[in-house]
Amino acid sequence: MTEAPDTNVTRSPSPKRHDDPIWERAVLCAEAALDKKAADLVILDVRDHTSLADYFVIASGRSDTQVRALAEHIEEVCRKAKYRPLAVEGLRHGQWVLLDFGDVVVHVFYAPVREFYDLERLWSQAPRRALPPSLTTLAAAQSAEATENPR
Repeated sequence: MTEAPDTNVTRSPSPKRHDDPIWERAVLCAEAALDKKAADLVILDVRDHTSLADYFVIASGRSDTQVRALAEHIEEVCRKAKYRPLAVEGLRHGQWVLLDFGDVVVHVFYAPVREFYDLERLWSQAPRRALPPSLTTLAAAQSAEATENPR
């Protein structure tokens, strides 16, 4: 004879797991960009719009030197987390650097080049994902600083 399951059994909640490890990688890239004072940081959720990637991380630098430094730092932080790019394009020129991590593609632009290509408009159907609160304040402050002190 089998016993009926006890419906009054409670269990403690499972430890918090990341629901989306790819999102965590996008946040890692964003955080690395903010470490080097990236401006106008945006994360687009492109999962429903392309098979190229799940997220685009878009950031600006105020000079070609800063763009290169941002891209190199993002790559270094990700490598330390065992997350290697499949390809890196544009690093030498520092106008638009693309770091392709497969599921996350990072675009680091020199600000005027970003305005010209306007990826946010091209991907306007893709929703912007909110940064974690710890990064939101930092991102806003750095964008304001870039606006107040253009080079």
